[in-house]
Amino acid sequence: MPDDLAAQLRPITAEEWPRFIRAMYDVFGDEPSGRYVDTPSPWAELDRSLALWDGDRVVATAGLYSRQLTVPGAVVPCAGVTWITVAPTHRRRGVLTAIMRRQLDELRAAEREPVAALWAAESSIYGRFGYAPATRRGGWTGRTERLRLRPDVPSGTGAVRPVGPARFRAAALGLHDQLRRWVPGNLARDEAWWDRFMLDEPDERRGWSAQHLLLHTEDDGTPTGYATYRRKSEWSDSSEPEGKLSVGEVRAATPAAYAALWRYLLSVDLVRTLQASTASEDDPLRHLLVDARALHAHPVDALWVRIVDVGRALSARRYPAPLDMVFEVRDEFCPENTGRWHLWGHPAGAFCDRTDRDPDIVLGIEELSAAYLGGVSLATLQGAGRVHEVSPGAVVQASTGFGWPVTPWCPDEF
Repeated sequence: MPDDLAAQLRPITAEEWPRFIRAMYDVFGDEPSGRYVDTPSPWAELDRSLALWDGDRVVATAGLYSRQLTVPGAVVPCAGVTWITVAPTHRRRGVLTAIMRRQLDELRAAEREPVAALWAAESSIYGRFGYAPATRRGGWTGRTERLRLRPDVPSGTGAVRPVGPARFRAAALGLHDQLRRWVPGNLARDEAWWDRFMLDEPDERRGWSAQHLLLHTEDDGTPTGYATYRRKSEWSDSSEPEGKLSVGEVRAATPAAYAALWRYLLSVDLVRTLQASTASEDDPLRHLLVDARALHAHPVDALWVRIVDVGRALSARRYPAPLDMVFEVRDEFCPENTGRWHLWGHPAGAFCDRTDRDPDIVLGIEELSAAYLGGVSLATLQGAGRVHEVSPGAVVQASTGFGWPVTPWCPDEF
């Protein structure tokens, strides 16, 4: 039974890490590589790991990262769910359910993080546990000969230059911390997570070049933007260049700096195809181009969110349009969330607590989690039959209040 399995799960020790990580890699079909195969990585939180053992063999893995997630108008503690695997020998025994139960029960008991999030390897798995896709990535691709910037794009007076890791990190750290607070779905990066971001193991490049680092600075030397990319050299049968460029991250404090970074990226020699797989679905790049159709989008779900504590989570974010309404929430997996919640929300603050008032809207925890970052409309979910309106006009009001001017985006996979 899942409850019995949940009790058998336990955190691993540093000595057990090699067996743990190899079990995880085996399920994903990869070979362990890099410097952190025999010793835990600096960002691994072993006290928040879980493993199920069959004798001396690890047959299930799980973990949590302690992250800070930007939500509309605020930043909240977020449990980053990771390392989720179950060996083929132990499938369909309730192991995954036991892992999800143990994690969510402990999060609620500790009152540490009101929200959890993950990246789903398979999109059909996590909905039954209350997770829902709350951000999307654009999956942009295009041929560089067609990706030309408009003549009215601001150029500014700054300059873009390739820099080394030390200078890049010193400048990017402050810029990222400033900019990520404005974009729901962004995650804070402490020193350990910057170590991970900067890690560039040759055996993990999969045919791409080492990571190139760019910095945009103003005339006085102030850094106002950064970008990362990799290259792959390819040639046609007629010896024509068919190189590829993969953009990692482009962040800037001004439109001119942002445009200047893209102008550089679109001018790299011998490149014919550009891809930006993790960029925001609503990236401003499309609006910089002469031919917007030259940038092809293949959007896909990115960060999945799960509200762990309805009252704390809804109280933490801000609402651009005032709300004073009651939500009846249904949460079969965490029944502590089930019930009626009175939300008073405003651009300057919010409060959410239990009530016995009649509901204005009835919805499940999946739907509430999907809308939490402001990127999924409650009205759209109503059109799918997943949100039910009790008070006339309540869905329109709630959709407006839960929305946000900035499209949610998460560039950090974990």
